[in-house]
Amino acid sequence: MSRTQSKTWQSTRYRNIYRHQSGVYYVRISSGSKLSWRSLRTRVLEIAKSLAEEHLKAARAAEEVLEDSDPLSPSVTVGQLITIRLSRIDNDTSLKPRTKKYWHEIFEALLRSWPGLSGRLARSVKAHECERWARSLSMKFSATRFNNTITGFKHVFAIAVDHGIRHSNPASKLKRLKPSQKDLTARLPTRQQFHDWVTEIRKSPSRWGEACADFVEFLAYTGLRKGEARHVKWKHCDFERGELVVEGDPETGTKNRTSRRVPIIEPLEKLLESMRRRGRNLQPDDYVCEVNTAKDAMERAADLVGMAAITHHDLRHLFATTCIESGVDIPTVSKWLGHKDGGALAMKVYGHLRNEHSLSQAKKVSFS
Repeated sequence: MSRTQSKTWQSTRYRNIYRHQSGVYYVRISSGSKLSWRSLRTRVLEIAKSLAEEHLKAARAAEEVLEDSDPLSPSVTVGQLITIRLSRIDNDTSLKPRTKKYWHEIFEALLRSWPGLSGRLARSVKAHECERWARSLSMKFSATRFNNTITGFKHVFAIAVDHGIRHSNPASKLKRLKPSQKDLTARLPTRQQFHDWVTEIRKSPSRWGEACADFVEFLAYTGLRKGEARHVKWKHCDFERGELVVEGDPETGTKNRTSRRVPIIEPLEKLLESMRRRGRNLQPDDYVCEVNTAKDAMERAADLVGMAAITHHDLRHLFATTCIESGVDIPTVSKWLGHKDGGALAMKVYGHLRNEHSLSQAKKVSFS
């Protein structure tokens, strides 16, 4: 290990476990001819040891699958390589169940889009065939779906290259698509539209109208993902500090596997107070929201008020947009949303709003 590397990485008394200069422990995993590093997301060595054992066990299980399917044979098919790739994904303890399911869906769609590919010899697939397939796929899939499919495709043939079945990856030159920028300003409701829309949801003849309206407002005033909001309990409402604790699913946590706190802004505080008054004998372990979806009620009310239909996730955009238009800086909004990139993604999505706000504020500057 070079002097520069030794400053970045520090070995421990446990084999394959290293401490990064940030203090976080990583496990080094060897798979075939490749070395990979995985964050153990902890600064406690003994916890790191336990987590590392799980990662190494999963890696060994994936290698056993590799041996059982005899991928070193020149007659290995693309379908067999996909099975190996999916087995590795299924055995990766760092991935959430929904992520694993997503990759199964990706590969199922991939095989449907290329009839006969599953039975093809992996060594017989040509680069020009991959390019022709990718062109066709790009006209059917969204940019995000296309890019993920291409990434998965490259990983499949990387297995063949790693084990000497092929000299090169036929998918290596496939180019990603640039996702189109969504016009959030045009799609999201104005403040008056939002008020009218929520009022209409609350007036719904359904017995769940009130609960659906609460859920919609809760998402809009917190910026939480729908899957995060469903797990918020009253004990997570820290009224003393004016913060809402977001822990996500009890087993898998939030999307980034870290809890966070978001401010209880004034409209959220009023909503929670109203919900508490209407609730009966609420306990700390009771869920704040009585429902975890309001899709039908949202669409019905949108039609009645003449507003474009929006999704649950659009309410997360509405929260971020409103915060930025109110003068909150993007890194802070990014932190509230649970992003771990310091604001890079939020800047990409909402940067135009910051520029518009900046220009409107600039008009107030005077030297007279």
